[in-house]
Amino acid sequence: MIEFAVITSVIKKYAPQASQIIIKQAQKNEAVIKVLQELKLNPTQIIDDVDTVYAYTLVKYGVFKPEAILNLLREKVIKDFFWDAYSNNAGFGFVENTKKFLNQNSELKTQIIHSKVNFSAELEEFGETFIAVAKQTKSSKYQPYPDWNLDVYPKEFKALIFEKTRLFCGRDFVFKAINKFFATQPKGYFTVIGDAGMGKSAIAAKYISMIKCPCYFNVFAEGRNKPEQFLANIRQQLIKRYALQNAENADLRTLLQKASEELKGQKLVIVVDALDEVEQAGNSNLLDLPQNLPDGVYFLLTRRPYNQETKRLTLSPDTPVDELDLTKSDYIAASQEDIKEYIQLFLQNDPQLKTWISDRHILEETFIQEIAVKSENNFIYLRYLLPGISEGKYNDLTLKGLPQGLQDYYTTHWQRIGMDNESNEQKVKILYILVERGEAISLSMIAEILDEDEYNVKSVLNDWVEYVTPTVNVEEGKTYYSIYHRSFLEFLKGQDKLGKGRKLFREVNKSMAEYMLKEMA
Repeated sequence: MIEFAVITSVIKKYAPQASQIIIKQAQKNEAVIKVLQELKLNPTQIIDDVDTVYAYTLVKYGVFKPEAILNLLREKVIKDFFWDAYSNNAGFGFVENTKKFLNQNSELKTQIIHSKVNFSAELEEFGETFIAVAKQTKSSKYQPYPDWNLDVYPKEFKALIFEKTRLFCGRDFVFKAINKFFATQPKGYFTVIGDAGMGKSAIAAKYISMIKCPCYFNVFAEGRNKPEQFLANIRQQLIKRYALQNAENADLRTLLQKASEELKGQKLVIVVDALDEVEQAGNSNLLDLPQNLPDGVYFLLTRRPYNQETKRLTLSPDTPVDELDLTKSDYIAASQEDIKEYIQLFLQNDPQLKTWISDRHILEETFIQEIAVKSENNFIYLRYLLPGISEGKYNDLTLKGLPQGLQDYYTTHWQRIGMDNESNEQKVKILYILVERGEAISLSMIAEILDEDEYNVKSVLNDWVEYVTPTVNVEEGKTYYSIYHRSFLEFLKGQDKLGKGRKLFREVNKSMAEYMLKEMA
Protein backbone atom coordinates (compact mmCIF):
# COMPACT_ATOMS: atom_id res chain seq x y z
CA MET A 1 0.00 0.00 0.00
CA ILE A 2 1.33 3.42 -0.94
CA GLU A 3 2.18 5.83 1.88
CA PHE A 4 -0.40 8.60 2.39
CA ALA A 5 2.40 11.20 2.57
CA VAL A 6 3.49 10.21 -0.93
CA ILE A 7 -0.07 10.77 -2.17
CA THR A 8 -0.18 14.33 -0.87
CA SER A 9 3.22 15.16 -2.38
CA VAL A 10 2.03 14.00 -5.82
CA ILE A 11 -1.19 16.02 -5.42
CA LYS A 12 0.89 19.13 -4.72
CA LYS A 13 2.92 18.39 -7.84
CA TYR A 14 -0.06 18.32 -10.21
CA ALA A 15 -2.57 20.52 -8.35
CA PRO A 16 -0.91 23.11 -6.11
CA GLN A 17 -3.41 25.10 -4.10
CA ALA A 18 -2.61 28.50 -5.63
CA SER A 19 -2.30 27.42 -9.26
CA GLN A 20 -5.74 28.86 -10.01
CA ILE A 21 -8.60 30.39 -8.06
CA ILE A 22 -11.54 29.11 -10.07
CA ILE A 23 -11.12 25.45 -10.94
CA LYS A 24 -13.36 23.89 -13.54
CA GLN A 25 -14.60 20.36 -12.95
CA ALA A 26 -12.83 19.24 -16.12
CA GLN A 27 -9.51 20.57 -14.79
CA LYS A 28 -10.02 18.80 -11.49
CA ASN A 29 -10.83 15.52 -13.25
CA GLU A 30 -7.70 15.83 -15.37
CA ALA A 31 -5.52 16.47 -12.31
CA VAL A 32 -7.06 13.51 -10.45
CA ILE A 33 -6.26 11.18 -13.35
CA LYS A 34 -2.65 12.41 -13.54
CA VAL A 35 -2.14 11.86 -9.81
CA LEU A 36 -3.66 8.37 -9.93
CA GLN A 37 -1.53 7.45 -12.91
CA GLU A 38 1.70 8.55 -11.21
CA LEU A 39 0.72 6.57 -8.13
CA LYS A 40 -0.07 3.58 -10.39
CA LEU A 41 -3.66 3.49 -9.17
CA ASN A 42 -6.35 2.45 -11.66
CA PRO A 43 -8.94 5.27 -12.03
CA THR A 44 -11.84 2.83 -12.45
CA GLN A 45 -10.91 -0.45 -10.74
CA ILE A 46 -10.59 0.19 -7.01
CA ILE A 47 -9.53 -2.58 -4.64
CA ASP A 48 -11.88 -2.76 -1.66
CA ASP A 49 -9.09 -2.61 0.95
CA VAL A 50 -9.82 0.22 3.40
CA ASP A 51 -6.38 1.81 3.09
CA THR A 52 -6.68 1.75 -0.70
CA VAL A 53 -10.13 3.37 -0.65
CA TYR A 54 -8.77 5.98 1.75
CA ALA A 55 -5.87 6.62 -0.65
CA TYR A 56 -8.24 7.12 -3.61
CA THR A 57 -10.33 9.44 -1.43
CA LEU A 58 -7.28 11.52 -0.56
CA VAL A 59 -6.63 11.99 -4.27
CA LYS A 60 -10.18 12.75 -5.38
CA TYR A 61 -10.88 15.03 -2.45
CA GLY A 62 -7.43 16.55 -2.19
CA VAL A 63 -6.84 17.96 -5.68
CA PHE A 64 -6.47 21.79 -5.39
CA LYS A 65 -7.08 21.65 -1.62
CA PRO A 66 -4.93 23.59 0.90
CA GLU A 67 -1.78 21.76 1.96
CA ALA A 68 -2.73 22.06 5.63
CA ILE A 69 -5.85 19.89 5.37
CA LEU A 70 -3.95 17.30 3.30
CA ASN A 71 -1.20 17.13 5.93
CA LEU A 72 -3.87 16.43 8.51
CA LEU A 73 -5.80 13.77 6.59
CA ARG A 74 -2.67 11.82 5.62
CA GLU A 75 -1.96 11.04 9.30
CA LYS A 76 -2.58 7.35 10.07
CA VAL A 77 -4.28 8.16 13.36
CA ILE A 78 -6.75 10.39 11.48
CA LYS A 79 -7.44 7.54 9.04
CA ASP A 80 -8.13 5.26 12.02
CA PHE A 81 -10.45 7.87 13.58
CA PHE A 82 -12.26 8.17 10.27
CA TRP A 83 -12.76 4.43 9.77
CA ASP A 84 -14.03 4.01 13.32
CA ALA A 85 -16.54 6.83 12.79
CA TYR A 86 -17.54 5.46 9.37
CA SER A 87 -18.09 1.93 10.74
CA ASN A 88 -20.24 3.23 13.58
CA ASN A 89 -22.12 5.90 11.59
CA ALA A 90 -20.68 8.51 13.94
CA GLY A 91 -19.48 11.40 11.81
CA PHE A 92 -19.53 13.86 14.69
CA GLY A 93 -17.21 11.52 16.61
CA PHE A 94 -14.67 11.90 13.80
CA VAL A 95 -14.84 15.68 14.12
CA GLU A 96 -14.35 15.60 17.89
CA ASN A 97 -11.46 13.10 17.77
CA THR A 98 -9.76 15.13 15.04
CA LYS A 99 -10.08 18.30 17.13
CA LYS A 100 -8.51 16.52 20.10
CA PHE A 101 -5.65 15.36 17.87
CA LEU A 102 -5.06 18.91 16.66
CA ASN A 103 -5.03 20.24 20.22
CA GLN A 104 -2.10 17.89 20.87
CA ASN A 105 -0.29 18.88 17.65
CA SER A 106 0.32 22.62 17.69
CA GLU A 107 2.14 22.70 14.33
CA LEU A 108 -0.71 21.10 12.40
CA LYS A 109 -3.28 23.16 14.30
CA THR A 110 -1.45 26.36 13.35
CA GLN A 111 -1.38 25.27 9.67
CA ILE A 112 -5.13 24.64 9.72
CA ILE A 113 -5.85 28.01 11.35
CA HIS A 114 -3.64 29.89 8.86
CA SER A 115 -5.24 28.12 5.90
CA LYS A 116 -8.62 29.62 6.94
CA VAL A 117 -10.49 26.50 5.85
CA ASN A 118 -13.95 25.69 7.17
CA PHE A 119 -12.80 22.71 9.26
CA SER A 120 -16.10 20.87 9.68
CA ALA A 121 -17.06 21.50 6.07
CA GLU A 122 -13.79 19.96 4.83
CA LEU A 123 -14.22 16.85 7.00
CA GLU A 124 -17.77 16.51 5.75
CA GLU A 125 -16.65 16.79 2.10
CA PHE A 126 -13.90 14.24 2.70
CA GLY A 127 -16.36 11.77 4.21
CA GLU A 128 -18.78 12.16 1.33
CA THR A 129 -15.94 11.59 -1.14
CA PHE A 130 -14.96 8.40 0.72
CA ILE A 131 -18.55 7.13 0.49
CA ALA A 132 -18.59 7.82 -3.27
CA VAL A 133 -15.31 5.90 -3.73
CA ALA A 134 -16.55 3.05 -1.51
CA LYS A 135 -19.66 2.72 -3.66
CA GLN A 136 -17.44 2.25 -6.72
CA THR A 137 -15.98 -0.91 -5.14
CA LYS A 138 -19.50 -2.37 -4.76
CA SER A 139 -18.15 -4.15 -1.67
CA SER A 140 -20.50 -5.02 1.21
CA LYS A 141 -17.64 -4.10 3.57
CA TYR A 142 -18.69 -0.44 3.33
CA GLN A 143 -22.43 -1.00 3.71
CA PRO A 144 -24.65 0.33 5.05
CA TYR A 145 -23.28 3.68 3.96
CA PRO A 146 -23.38 6.14 6.88
CA ASP A 147 -25.22 9.44 6.94
CA TRP A 148 -22.19 11.72 6.73
CA ASN A 149 -24.12 14.95 7.18
CA LEU A 150 -22.30 17.01 9.81
CA ASP A 151 -24.99 19.70 9.77
CA VAL A 152 -22.65 22.28 8.32
CA TYR A 153 -25.09 23.18 5.53
CA PRO A 154 -28.21 21.60 4.01
CA LYS A 155 -26.92 18.95 1.63
CA GLU A 156 -28.50 20.37 -1.51
CA PHE A 157 -26.87 23.77 -0.98
CA LYS A 158 -23.34 22.71 -0.05
CA ALA A 159 -21.80 22.96 -3.50
CA LEU A 160 -23.44 26.34 -4.09
CA ILE A 161 -22.20 27.74 -0.76
CA PHE A 162 -18.65 26.45 -1.34
CA GLU A 163 -18.56 27.95 -4.82
CA LYS A 164 -20.00 31.32 -3.78
CA THR A 165 -17.62 31.78 -0.84
CA ARG A 166 -14.47 30.47 -2.48
CA LEU A 167 -13.26 33.84 -3.71
CA PHE A 168 -15.29 36.06 -1.44
CA CYS A 169 -13.84 39.40 -0.38
CA GLY A 170 -15.04 42.76 0.88
CA ARG A 171 -18.71 43.65 1.46
CA ASP A 172 -17.88 44.77 5.00
CA PHE A 173 -20.40 47.62 4.74
CA VAL A 174 -23.14 45.08 4.02
CA PHE A 175 -22.33 42.87 7.00
CA LYS A 176 -22.06 45.89 9.30
CA ALA A 177 -25.58 46.95 8.33
CA ILE A 178 -26.93 43.42 8.78
CA ASN A 179 -25.28 42.93 12.18
CA LYS A 180 -26.41 46.35 13.38
CA PHE A 181 -30.04 45.51 12.55
CA PHE A 182 -29.88 42.12 14.29
CA ALA A 183 -28.17 43.65 17.33
CA THR A 184 -30.59 46.54 17.80
CA GLN A 185 -33.93 44.95 16.87
CA PRO A 186 -35.76 42.24 18.84
CA LYS A 187 -36.79 40.48 15.59
CA GLY A 188 -37.41 41.35 11.95
CA TYR A 189 -36.58 41.21 8.25
CA PHE A 190 -33.41 42.59 6.64
CA THR A 191 -33.22 42.57 2.82
CA VAL A 192 -30.17 42.98 0.58
CA ILE A 193 -31.25 44.29 -2.83
CA GLY A 194 -29.18 44.26 -6.01
CA ASP A 195 -29.16 43.61 -9.72
CA ALA A 196 -28.07 40.31 -11.27
CA GLY A 197 -24.41 39.60 -10.60
CA MET A 198 -23.95 42.14 -7.80
CA GLY A 199 -23.07 39.38 -5.34
CA LYS A 200 -26.32 38.91 -3.42
CA SER A 201 -26.06 35.11 -3.33
CA ALA A 202 -22.40 35.33 -2.35
CA ILE A 203 -23.30 37.64 0.54
CA ALA A 204 -25.97 35.17 1.66
CA ALA A 205 -23.57 32.23 1.36
CA LYS A 206 -20.82 34.05 3.25
CA TYR A 207 -23.16 34.95 6.10
CA ILE A 208 -24.33 31.34 6.30
CA SER A 209 -20.74 30.08 6.36
CA MET A 210 -19.91 32.49 9.20
CA ILE A 211 -22.77 31.71 11.58
CA LYS A 212 -23.96 28.29 10.30
CA CYS A 213 -27.64 29.28 10.26
CA PRO A 214 -30.67 27.69 8.55
CA CYS A 215 -30.94 28.74 4.92
CA TYR A 216 -32.70 28.31 1.61
CA PHE A 217 -31.56 29.23 -1.91
CA ASN A 218 -34.28 29.75 -4.51
CA VAL A 219 -32.88 28.61 -7.86
CA PHE A 220 -35.24 29.31 -10.74
CA ALA A 221 -33.09 27.45 -13.28
CA GLU A 222 -33.32 24.25 -11.24
CA GLY A 223 -37.02 24.50 -10.41
CA ARG A 224 -36.19 24.85 -6.70
CA ASN A 225 -38.24 27.96 -6.01
CA LYS A 226 -41.66 27.01 -4.66
CA PRO A 227 -43.22 27.64 -1.22
CA GLU A 228 -43.81 23.97 -0.45
CA GLN A 229 -40.15 23.16 -1.17
CA PHE A 230 -38.99 26.01 1.04
CA LEU A 231 -41.28 24.99 3.91
CA ALA A 232 -40.28 21.31 3.80
CA ASN A 233 -36.57 22.22 3.79
CA ILE A 234 -36.72 24.81 6.57
CA ARG A 235 -38.99 22.55 8.63
CA GLN A 236 -36.39 19.77 8.47
CA GLN A 237 -33.57 22.15 9.45
CA LEU A 238 -35.46 23.61 12.41
CA ILE A 239 -36.64 20.23 13.73
CA LYS A 240 -33.09 18.92 13.61
CA ARG A 241 -31.47 22.04 15.06
CA TYR A 242 -33.89 22.51 18.00
CA ALA A 243 -35.19 18.95 18.45
CA LEU A 244 -38.75 20.19 17.90
CA GLN A 245 -41.54 17.80 18.85
CA ASN A 246 -44.78 17.26 16.91
CA ALA A 247 -43.63 19.57 14.13
CA GLU A 248 -43.55 17.19 11.15
CA ASN A 249 -46.57 18.87 9.56
CA ALA A 250 -46.27 22.32 11.13
CA ASP A 251 -46.62 25.47 9.05
CA LEU A 252 -43.93 28.16 9.06
CA ARG A 253 -45.52 30.31 11.78
CA THR A 254 -45.83 27.32 14.11
CA LEU A 255 -42.27 26.22 13.40
CA LEU A 256 -40.88 29.66 14.17
CA GLN A 257 -42.87 29.88 17.40
CA LYS A 258 -41.69 26.45 18.53
CA ALA A 259 -38.08 27.32 17.63
CA SER A 260 -38.28 30.67 19.45
CA GLU A 261 -39.22 28.84 22.65
CA GLU A 262 -35.92 26.95 22.46
CA LEU A 263 -33.66 29.96 21.84
CA LYS A 264 -32.85 30.68 25.52
CA GLY A 265 -31.63 34.19 24.76
CA GLN A 266 -29.97 33.29 21.46
CA LYS A 267 -31.03 34.51 18.02
CA LEU A 268 -32.41 32.49 15.11
CA VAL A 269 -31.46 33.89 11.71
CA ILE A 270 -32.84 32.27 8.56
CA VAL A 271 -31.22 33.27 5.28
CA VAL A 272 -33.38 33.15 2.15
CA ASP A 273 -31.69 33.95 -1.16
CA ALA A 274 -33.28 35.20 -4.40
CA LEU A 275 -36.80 35.99 -3.25
CA ASP A 276 -37.42 37.36 -6.76
CA GLU A 277 -37.00 33.87 -8.22
CA VAL A 278 -39.90 32.38 -6.24
CA GLU A 279 -42.70 30.88 -8.31
CA GLN A 280 -45.95 31.29 -6.40
CA ALA A 281 -49.55 31.95 -7.35
CA GLY A 282 -51.82 34.41 -5.57
CA ASN A 283 -51.01 37.65 -3.74
CA SER A 284 -49.83 36.39 -0.36
CA ASN A 285 -46.31 36.99 0.95
CA LEU A 286 -43.65 35.23 -1.11
CA LEU A 287 -42.88 31.82 0.45
CA ASP A 288 -45.75 32.62 2.86
CA LEU A 289 -43.32 34.53 5.07
CA PRO A 290 -45.16 35.59 8.26
CA GLN A 291 -46.32 39.18 8.73
CA ASN A 292 -45.12 38.98 12.33
CA LEU A 293 -42.24 37.10 13.93
CA PRO A 294 -41.58 35.82 17.46
CA ASP A 295 -38.88 37.66 19.42
CA GLY A 296 -35.37 36.48 18.61
CA VAL A 297 -36.30 35.38 15.08
CA TYR A 298 -34.85 37.17 12.02
CA PHE A 299 -34.85 36.70 8.27
CA LEU A 300 -32.00 37.83 6.02
CA LEU A 301 -33.42 38.06 2.49
CA THR A 302 -31.83 38.84 -0.88
CA ARG A 303 -33.69 39.89 -4.00
CA ARG A 304 -33.55 42.04 -7.13
CA PRO A 305 -35.06 45.55 -7.15
CA TYR A 306 -38.85 45.41 -6.93
CA ASN A 307 -41.93 47.60 -7.25
CA GLN A 308 -45.01 47.54 -5.04
CA GLU A 309 -46.68 44.93 -7.25
CA THR A 310 -43.77 42.50 -7.07
CA LYS A 311 -42.70 43.16 -3.45
CA ARG A 312 -45.17 40.72 -1.89
CA LEU A 313 -43.85 41.12 1.64
CA THR A 314 -46.58 42.69 3.77
CA LEU A 315 -45.58 42.98 7.43
CA SER A 316 -47.36 44.03 10.60
CA PRO A 317 -46.48 47.50 12.01
CA ASP A 318 -44.62 45.97 14.97
CA THR A 319 -42.28 43.88 12.77
CA PRO A 320 -38.95 45.71 12.26
CA VAL A 321 -37.73 45.84 8.67
CA ASP A 322 -34.71 47.34 6.91
CA GLU A 323 -33.04 47.17 3.50
CA LEU A 324 -29.67 47.77 1.90
CA ASP A 325 -29.92 48.49 -1.83
CA LEU A 326 -26.59 47.82 -3.57
CA THR A 327 -27.77 49.77 -6.64
CA LYS A 328 -28.00 53.06 -4.73
CA SER A 329 -25.36 55.71 -5.27
CA ASP A 330 -24.40 55.54 -1.56
CA TYR A 331 -22.80 52.14 -2.14
CA ILE A 332 -21.30 52.49 -5.63
CA ALA A 333 -17.88 53.54 -4.35
CA ALA A 334 -17.75 50.78 -1.72
CA SER A 335 -18.80 48.16 -4.29
CA GLN A 336 -16.14 49.42 -6.70
CA GLU A 337 -13.47 48.93 -4.03
CA ASP A 338 -14.71 45.37 -3.42
CA ILE A 339 -14.54 44.70 -7.16
CA LYS A 340 -10.92 45.92 -7.23
CA GLU A 341 -10.06 43.73 -4.26
CA TYR A 342 -11.57 40.73 -6.07
CA ILE A 343 -9.47 41.42 -9.19
CA GLN A 344 -6.34 41.89 -7.07
CA LEU A 345 -6.95 38.58 -5.28
CA PHE A 346 -7.41 36.81 -8.59
CA LEU A 347 -4.19 38.34 -9.93
CA GLN A 348 -2.22 37.19 -6.90
CA ASN A 349 -3.20 33.58 -7.55
CA ASP A 350 -3.14 33.34 -11.33
CA PRO A 351 0.25 33.55 -13.08
CA GLN A 352 -1.32 33.17 -16.54
CA LEU A 353 -3.33 36.34 -16.01
CA LYS A 354 -0.21 38.17 -14.90
CA THR A 355 1.54 36.98 -18.06
CA TRP A 356 -1.30 38.31 -20.23
CA ILE A 357 -0.89 41.70 -18.57
CA SER A 358 2.91 41.83 -18.78
CA ASP A 359 2.94 40.67 -22.42
CA ARG A 360 0.88 43.76 -23.24
CA HIS A 361 3.03 46.04 -21.05
CA ILE A 362 0.05 46.91 -18.86
CA LEU A 363 0.56 48.02 -15.28
CA GLU A 364 -1.37 45.90 -12.78
CA GLU A 365 -2.93 49.03 -11.29
CA THR A 366 -4.13 50.05 -14.75
CA PHE A 367 -5.56 46.60 -15.43
CA ILE A 368 -7.42 46.55 -12.11
CA GLN A 369 -8.83 50.03 -12.68
CA GLU A 370 -9.95 49.36 -16.29
CA ILE A 371 -11.53 45.98 -15.55
CA ALA A 372 -13.29 47.37 -12.48
CA VAL A 373 -14.90 50.05 -14.66
CA LYS A 374 -15.81 47.55 -17.38
CA SER A 375 -17.38 45.22 -14.80
CA GLU A 376 -20.01 47.84 -13.88
CA ASN A 377 -19.70 46.47 -10.32
CA ASN A 378 -20.80 43.03 -11.49
CA PHE A 379 -19.03 40.05 -9.91
CA ILE A 380 -20.47 37.53 -12.39
CA TYR A 381 -18.75 39.48 -15.18
CA LEU A 382 -15.43 39.00 -13.38
CA ARG A 383 -16.13 35.33 -12.66
CA TYR A 384 -16.43 34.72 -16.40
CA LEU A 385 -13.97 37.22 -17.85
CA LEU A 386 -10.86 36.77 -15.68
CA PRO A 387 -10.54 32.98 -16.14
CA GLY A 388 -11.24 33.52 -19.86
CA ILE A 389 -8.33 35.93 -20.15
CA SER A 390 -6.11 33.53 -18.18
CA GLU A 391 -7.01 30.64 -20.50
CA GLY A 392 -6.09 32.60 -23.61
CA LYS A 393 -9.61 33.19 -24.94
CA TYR A 394 -8.89 36.90 -25.40
CA ASN A 395 -5.31 36.83 -26.68
CA ASP A 396 -6.41 38.67 -29.82
CA LEU A 397 -7.93 41.57 -27.85
CA THR A 398 -6.44 44.59 -26.14
CA LEU A 399 -7.48 45.78 -22.70
CA LYS A 400 -9.71 48.41 -24.32
CA GLY A 401 -11.26 45.77 -26.58
CA LEU A 402 -12.56 43.57 -23.75
CA PRO A 403 -16.37 43.47 -23.32
CA GLN A 404 -18.11 46.26 -21.41
CA GLY A 405 -20.50 44.87 -18.79
CA LEU A 406 -22.17 41.50 -18.38
CA GLN A 407 -24.61 41.65 -21.29
CA ASP A 408 -21.89 42.77 -23.69
CA TYR A 409 -19.75 39.91 -22.35
CA TYR A 410 -22.46 37.33 -23.12
CA THR A 411 -23.02 38.78 -26.59
CA THR A 412 -19.31 38.93 -27.38
CA HIS A 413 -18.74 35.35 -26.22
CA TRP A 414 -21.74 34.11 -28.18
CA GLN A 415 -20.47 35.72 -31.37
CA ARG A 416 -16.81 34.77 -30.90
CA ILE A 417 -17.58 31.05 -30.76
CA GLY A 418 -19.90 31.30 -33.75
CA MET A 419 -23.21 30.37 -32.14
CA ASP A 420 -25.02 32.35 -34.85
CA ASN A 421 -23.55 30.13 -37.57
CA GLU A 422 -25.92 27.64 -39.15
CA SER A 423 -23.47 24.80 -38.39
CA ASN A 424 -23.92 25.42 -34.65
CA GLU A 425 -27.72 25.27 -34.53
CA GLN A 426 -27.68 21.95 -32.67
CA LYS A 427 -25.43 23.48 -30.02
CA VAL A 428 -27.86 26.37 -29.61
CA LYS A 429 -30.77 23.93 -29.24
CA ILE A 430 -28.98 22.12 -26.42
CA LEU A 431 -28.72 25.37 -24.47
CA TYR A 432 -32.31 26.31 -25.31
CA ILE A 433 -33.51 23.00 -23.84
CA LEU A 434 -32.03 24.07 -20.50
CA VAL A 435 -34.06 27.28 -20.79
CA GLU A 436 -37.34 25.63 -21.75
CA ARG A 437 -37.04 22.79 -19.26
CA GLY A 438 -37.11 25.19 -16.32
CA GLU A 439 -35.34 22.71 -14.01
CA ALA A 440 -32.26 20.48 -14.04
CA ILE A 441 -32.30 17.94 -16.87
CA SER A 442 -30.25 14.80 -17.43
CA LEU A 443 -27.77 14.32 -20.23
CA SER A 444 -29.68 11.30 -21.52
CA MET A 445 -32.96 13.25 -21.70
CA ILE A 446 -31.35 16.07 -23.71
CA ALA A 447 -29.88 13.49 -26.09
CA GLU A 448 -33.23 11.74 -26.55
CA ILE A 449 -35.14 14.97 -27.13
CA LEU A 450 -32.77 16.02 -29.91
CA ASP A 451 -32.07 12.48 -31.17
CA GLU A 452 -28.41 13.21 -30.58
CA ASP A 453 -25.51 11.12 -29.30
CA GLU A 454 -24.89 11.63 -25.56
CA TYR A 455 -21.18 12.14 -26.19
CA ASN A 456 -21.91 15.07 -28.53
CA VAL A 457 -24.31 16.63 -26.03
CA LYS A 458 -21.76 16.30 -23.24
CA SER A 459 -19.07 17.88 -25.44
CA VAL A 460 -21.27 20.92 -26.05
CA LEU A 461 -22.12 21.28 -22.35
CA ASN A 462 -18.42 20.99 -21.47
CA ASP A 463 -17.74 23.87 -23.88
CA TRP A 464 -20.16 25.96 -21.79
CA VAL A 465 -18.94 24.73 -18.40
CA GLU A 466 -18.69 28.27 -17.00
CA TYR A 467 -22.39 28.82 -17.65
CA VAL A 468 -23.88 25.36 -17.03
CA THR A 469 -23.84 23.56 -13.68
CA PRO A 470 -23.52 19.75 -13.69
CA THR A 471 -24.90 17.88 -10.66
CA VAL A 472 -24.29 14.16 -10.22
CA ASN A 473 -27.12 12.06 -8.81
CA VAL A 474 -25.17 9.17 -7.30
CA GLU A 475 -28.24 6.99 -6.72
CA GLU A 476 -29.38 7.25 -10.36
CA GLY A 477 -25.87 7.32 -11.81
CA LYS A 478 -26.88 10.34 -13.92
CA THR A 479 -25.59 13.86 -14.35
CA TYR A 480 -28.14 16.69 -14.41
CA TYR A 481 -27.50 20.11 -15.95
CA SER A 482 -28.92 23.56 -15.28
CA ILE A 483 -28.02 27.17 -16.08
CA TYR A 484 -25.44 28.49 -13.57
CA HIS A 485 -26.75 32.04 -13.23
CA ARG A 486 -30.10 33.60 -13.99
CA SER A 487 -28.44 36.43 -15.96
CA PHE A 488 -27.27 33.90 -18.56
CA LEU A 489 -30.70 32.30 -18.59
CA GLU A 490 -32.21 35.70 -19.37
CA PHE A 491 -29.60 36.30 -22.07
CA LEU A 492 -30.58 33.04 -23.77
CA LYS A 493 -34.26 33.90 -23.48
CA GLY A 494 -33.45 37.21 -25.14
CA GLN A 495 -32.27 35.38 -28.24
CA ASP A 496 -35.92 34.48 -28.78
CA LYS A 497 -36.47 38.06 -29.92
CA LEU A 498 -34.33 37.40 -32.99
CA GLY A 499 -35.81 35.72 -36.04
CA LYS A 500 -33.44 32.77 -35.96
CA GLY A 501 -33.83 32.49 -32.19
CA ARG A 502 -37.60 32.22 -32.47
CA LYS A 503 -37.26 29.48 -35.08
CA LEU A 504 -34.89 27.41 -32.94
CA PHE A 505 -37.00 27.89 -29.80
CA ARG A 506 -40.06 26.61 -31.72
CA GLU A 507 -38.12 23.55 -32.87
CA VAL A 508 -36.94 22.86 -29.33
CA ASN A 509 -40.49 23.14 -27.96
CA LYS A 510 -41.75 20.78 -30.63
CA SER A 511 -39.03 18.21 -29.89
CA MET A 512 -39.73 18.41 -26.16
CA ALA A 513 -43.47 17.99 -26.68
CA GLU A 514 -42.91 14.95 -28.90
CA TYR A 515 -40.58 13.46 -26.30
CA MET A 516 -43.15 13.92 -23.51
CA LEU A 517 -45.91 12.36 -25.61
CA LYS A 518 -43.68 9.37 -26.31
CA GLU A 519 -42.91 9.00 -22.60
CA MET A 520 -46.60 9.06 -21.67
CA ALA A 521 -47.56 6.54 -24.33
